[in-house]
Order: sequence, then C-alpha cells, then structure tokens
Amino acid sequence: MKTPVDRFRFRPYQRPAAGWGALRSVAHAWLDSRQPFKNLRAMLQTNQNGGFDCPGCAWGEAPKEGRIRFCENGAKAVNWEASGRGVDREFFASNALPDLLAQDDYWLEYQGRLTEPMVYDGSSNFYRPISWEDAFALIAEALKQLASPDQAAFYTSGRASNEAAFLYQLFARSFGTNNLPDCSNMCHEASGVALKASIGTGKGTVTYEDFDKAEAIFVIGQNPGTNHPRMLEPLSEAVARGAQVLVFNPLRERGLERFQAPQNALQMLTGGELAMNTDYFRPSLGGDMAVIRGIAKFLFQWQDEADQAGEAGPLDLAFIQEHCADYEAYRAVVEATSWDEIVSYSGLALDELERAAHIYSRSNATIICWAMGITQHRHSVATIQEITNLQLLRGQVGRPGAGLCPVRGHSNVQGDRTMGIDDNPSAPFLDALEKRFEMPMPRDAGVNVVKAIEAMLEGRIKVFIGLGGNFAQATPDTERTHSALRNCDLTVQISTKLNRSHLVTGRRALILPCLGRTDIDMQASGAQAVTVEDSFSMVHASFGQLKPLSKEMRSEPAIIAGIAQATLGERPVAWLNLVEEYGRIRELVADVIPGFEDFNRKLEAPGGFYLQNSAGLRQWKTENGKANFVSHTLPAPLPQEVLDKIGKEGARKADLVLQTLRSHDQYNTTVYGLNDRYRGVTGNRRVLFAHKDDIHRLGFADRQLVDIVSLWSDDVDRRVQGFTLIEFDIPKGQAAAYYPEANPLVPLESYGIGSFTPTSKYIAIRLEPSAVPQRIV
Repeated sequence: MKTPVDRFRFRPYQRPAAGWGALRSVAHAWLDSRQPFKNLRAMLQTNQNGGFDCPGCAWGEAPKEGRIRFCENGAKAVNWEASGRGVDREFFASNALPDLLAQDDYWLEYQGRLTEPMVYDGSSNFYRPISWEDAFALIAEALKQLASPDQAAFYTSGRASNEAAFLYQLFARSFGTNNLPDCSNMCHEASGVALKASIGTGKGTVTYEDFDKAEAIFVIGQNPGTNHPRMLEPLSEAVARGAQVLVFNPLRERGLERFQAPQNALQMLTGGELAMNTDYFRPSLGGDMAVIRGIAKFLFQWQDEADQAGEAGPLDLAFIQEHCADYEAYRAVVEATSWDEIVSYSGLALDELERAAHIYSRSNATIICWAMGITQHRHSVATIQEITNLQLLRGQVGRPGAGLCPVRGHSNVQGDRTMGIDDNPSAPFLDALEKRFEMPMPRDAGVNVVKAIEAMLEGRIKVFIGLGGNFAQATPDTERTHSALRNCDLTVQISTKLNRSHLVTGRRALILPCLGRTDIDMQASGAQAVTVEDSFSMVHASFGQLKPLSKEMRSEPAIIAGIAQATLGERPVAWLNLVEEYGRIRELVADVIPGFEDFNRKLEAPGGFYLQNSAGLRQWKTENGKANFVSHTLPAPLPQEVLDKIGKEGARKADLVLQTLRSHDQYNTTVYGLNDRYRGVTGNRRVLFAHKDDIHRLGFADRQLVDIVSLWSDDVDRRVQGFTLIEFDIPKGQAAAYYPEANPLVPLESYGIGSFTPTSKYIAIRLEPSAVPQRIV
C-alpha cells in the first residue's frame, strides 16, 4: 500500500482561487466524514441565524440574507469536526504511546472524535478509561498539592466559546493565578499591544460594511485564499467596483491574484474569474515597516510641496491637531530615515514605493489589513504602530470605509481575550471581578506561552491544563516544548480529536473529550447556545446541529465547571448550577465586562450585536486621551542575535531566511490532507520552497532532499530532516516551509519585542544534504 509521500508531485497551479477546485475539495471532505447527509444538513446552517458558527476562522459575515455562508476551509472544518469516526478505549488499548507518536499529525486527527475520558498514569505506555468524577478529583488533587497557584498554567485555544472562556479565567483567578497563556500569544498579540498604545483599544476599528465603502484596501502579510477564504469575495467585489486593492506579500499567492466565486453560476459555467488586486508588491521578509515608512516619507514630502504652493496637501492636519499626540517627533524620525535604508530594507524599488504612496494619498477611505506575515516578526509591534501612524496621518481611523483591520485567526480568539483570557489583565477588569464575586483576584502578571514553556522546563509550572488546541505542535522550539510538557506532574487536554499534545504527556495525563461547535449541547434546561466574537466585534449565538457521537462527551463549560467544583467547591459561584443554563454565565459576563449589558436580550437580534469600538468613534482610551504617533527606528533586516552568530569566526553564514506558512489543506495545526492545491503540492508536507537561483547557488538541485538547520546565538542544534527542495516563485534569499513541521527551527528566545510572539516568519537557516534516503519525486 502506498503512503501519501509516495504519491508526491509538484505542478504549478494555473486556475483561479476557489471555483471548481473548492467544490471538489468540499465534496471530498463531505463524503469522507462517514456521515455525509447529516453533515450536509449541518453545513447549510453554518453561520446562519439560529445555526452554528464556523469552527474555522474569525472572519465576519456579510449582512446579506439567504446565502450559503461557508467557504471551502469552513466546510473542511465542519466535516473534520463532525466525523463519524471515534477514538475510544479499544483504540487506546491497541495503540501504545510510542506507536502513536510515530504517526504524523494528519493520521492522528484522522482517527476521529475522542469519545470518553482517558488517563495515563505512567505505569505503562497506554491510556486507560477513567470516569469523569475520578478525572475531576485527580485534577483537584494535583492543584491543591501545589505550593503556589502559580505552579499551574491554564492554556486556551481560540476555538473556546465566550461562555467557556469566561468560566475558565474565573476559575484560574479564583484559584489564585493569572497564568492564562493562549493562542493569541502566538499570532495577534502584537496587534493588541501596538493598537492599545496607539489608539487605546487592541481591536480592529472596521466593520464588514466598511469594505463596501473603501476606496483603497491594503492587504499586508496575509494570504486570505488559504487562511480566510470568505475574505476573497469582498476583495474581488472591491476591485470590480473600482476600488484600489494593493497586496504586499513576498510570495506570489493564487488567493491574492484571481478568484472564481463558487456561488456564481455564470462564472462557474463560463470559466469567468475576478481579479483580486490592482497592484501586487513583493517586499522582503520583515520589510513591511520600511514599506510603510516609505509611503509616509512621500506624504511628508508632498505636504511640504503643497504648503509652499499654498494648497491642501495629503495630510489631515485638522485631525492630527485635534486628536493626535507626538506628530512632530514621528515626522522627525521619518525624515531622518534615508531613502537608501528604506529601499534596502523594504525590498521594493523607489518607484514602487512612490506608486503605493500616490494611491494611498488619493484615497479618502482606506482600510489596511494584516495578519501573521506582520505579527510574527521581532519588530511586529513597531510595524503595526507604523501602519497606525500612516492611517493617523490622513485621519483614516473613525471614518466610514476606513480603518485598521487585524484579521484574526481562530474563530473566537478575539472573544476569548474580551472574556479575560489574558496573562496580564487590566486593573479595571480585575476590579470588576472583585466587586462582582466579592473575593480578591491575583494582581501579578502571569505567564504567556513562551514564559510558560520556560517555567515548565525549569520546574516552576507543574500542572498544565489545555482548553482546546494542540499546544505541543503549535508552539516554537518543538523539542524543548515537548521536554517542558514532559517535565510536568500532570497535563490535561480538553479536546475534540486526537492530536500530538495527548501523546507528549506529563508524568500523568488526562484526555477529556469535549463537544465541538457542531454538536448539540444538551444541559439540564435544554439545548444550549454558546457565543463567539468575530474580527469585526460582532457577537452572536451558535447552536449545535448534530447529535454527539458519544454520551461521554461533555461541553467545555461543563468540564470547566466540573474541575472548578472539585477544586474550589462553590467558591465564588455555584459552578454546576451555571452550566445548567448558559444564560446564567452570560448574566455574569454582563455584570463584569463593558458592552455586554443585557447580554441575553441582545443575542435575540438576528446576527447578534456589535461591540462598539471606541477608536471607531474617535474616542481614544489611552493614558493621554489622544491617538499616539509612536516612533521607532527602522530595524535592520536580521535581528542582532543572528548577526552575532553568523559573524563568529569560522561560522557559516545563513543561506536563506525562512518563513513558516500553512498549506491550503490545514487550519492552524489541524491538517485536513497532504495537499496544497494553490501552490501545486500533492502528497507531501515536508517541502522547502526556494528560488531556483538560490538552490543552484547553494549547490543543490530541484527535488533534492535537504536538512534545514536554524541559526541562533546559542549552541542548540535545531534542525529538521528530509525536506524536498522545490523551485518556486519566491524572492531570492527567502524560503518557505509548512507549519508545524518547521516549528522545531524557531528558537524559544526568538520572539517579538513587546509581544513575545515567536518569530515564525523570519528564521535564518542553512541547508545541508539530507541523510534521509532520497525519494523519487
């Protein structure tokens, strides 16, 4: 029987994004679920009023009725979660942990839904069944034996609902710790840090309707065709109505070029397609800040020329005067930055920068979108503040059709942070908790993901509880992360499907199977709805549609309440009473979090309700009450730590700079298949995309197997083996490989300044001939 890698091939993709390829992919996922007709009915309720929220990305919904509201990746997410396959006690009895660890991530999750609680006690290589009551008692015992509450960490995935997230943070803080690392730490943490300092809120300022009003849309460091496919439609519609859509991405991505709408019968039948952009710029990795500075420098130059001519220039000086602080300091920093630096660091020619600046200067309604191509750099906070500075120069915040748009990843990652999943919560939030629950809350900052891994390695954190996600694979420096988890006394994973985090255990481990977004959540008062918040700050209800695969599955709120009750009793709330009717949890949210007053009633509105963005009203909740221009020195292309390493005598310099990215057949660490349709890869994920000239310069050949070694200032040997080189349309000096396969190359100490987000988009690497036997491909 052939393995998937034996079927590997590479053939550049020539068709538009979505279209027939998307329909075929959806049909395959639907049929492979083992309950296709049930899932088809459920899929038609995806993102509909009274239906369930897509468990995939956090992109919001068009306010249009009667439409199919799922994309290709959303359909994959639904069918993947709603699998008819189950992982039960018989499975674990016949599969030892070492054997499971030898399988790849795709195989693990393909086995299906976890159906009953399981425990690993270290006495053998097997998980065995455990009752829910005994599982809760085991966790409570481990937590109560800790010398300090800070010896526990409570991790959260962005999939968790608002209700689960609120209960989870309340439990952790009632227990006595702010150790609430979450997936935001690895993706958009930089956005929150940067925007709070600049405009007083960590959220984007635009609504879905703003995309219909925008004159220009800048898409920076983002690949919506794979990561947020529902974004393709508003972008293509913007181009069609005459708006300017400028793309900034080093790779030439099909989802940023051409689009064929699967819901448009004429396009599908005639082979029609829509353009996705009006300009495509390809900066250097990490060069986006220099791009934005170049645009700002042109604006200042043209403003001076306009002032001399007695004309109105491109800057909104009235807005700056009324609303902003530190404008002159920022202008001085920009004008002191030379064009040579800007061109060198950005990777764009001066005429390209000037063209982008002209388009920006003529648009009175500009949206700037970004994602992890911006946030996963050492200078990510500085880059986002540079983007914000640019928008402030023309008053493009708090204006219809304009604003700042960080495009979030997982479906409720923004809502989780709103609910208090934060290792460094604000004083007003803690004050509100103390007032409502009449007990002191911990005030010391907790640990983020990077600090949690360090603390586990050092033995300072002994109990790890994961609410969703796949911590072992999502995190950087994989071998060290795995060592950190194995150094714990107890690891607990609350999950829907089998993944590697269940196999990289502490001395004891629990797997607690939870309901997914697609499952009917039946509690004492009846079927329950949970709520989520999308990237546009819309909060709406989600109702499961499918009967759970097993009676032993429990909802996330019920599991959290069970752990809390066993650990704390009924302090500070009657935990089990709350999960009998989730409206009781929402009443607590309404008492504590601004914007959620009368929460249950607001949910009755079709489509939910909008959490008003203060900056969107030009109300700046910063310390000085102003929108702040924040100035930074333009960073050099390589972080100093790497420069120090490659500058040592006798040390070999970096061959390439690597970024990690997703394939089209995955979402975060969930791998739906081994194909990447838009990049032309079939049957293999261990590939390295590089420019043909770089491959030949380094003495290798197309399709040759190589080992990849990352460079850092320590002496740790970080490498991955047996990657197939692929000649690809990527700028010289750059390379790309899939996440999480390339995560072992990201040093734990390589993170964003001010954000602690791993620098997964900028890794200095060298290549070596692989010791793995060459495959014929």
